[in-house]
Amino acid sequence: MHAPSEEKNNDSKDSFYDELGQVIDNFPKYHIKILLGDFKVKVGRVNILKLTIGNESLHQDSNDNGVRIVNFATSKTLVVMSIHTYTWTSPDGKTHNQIDHTDR
Repeated sequence: MHAPSEEKNNDSKDSFYDELGQVIDNFPKYHIKILLGDFKVKVGRVNILKLTIGNESLHQDSNDNGVRIVNFATSKTLVVMSIHTYTWTSPDGKTHNQIDHTDR
């Protein structure tokens, strides 16, 4: 499965998360589920999201994909774990983003 980028339309994003949800729902009922992937998200440091994302985000605001991954994680009783540093640097070396996260 390939996560749609931020620029993709809502239909392709909805389709991706519907398919991902079906996959997660078919996992055996183990105690721990870890979902790794390049979800192309920015998750902001908003107090209301702290139970789902913790305190490790570099961003103030979430992009659309960030909101989607948080909603998905919440609906599947998962949490979004961020890597504690930026994970992408622009070609000119001036812009850093934290766009890689895991769901657990």
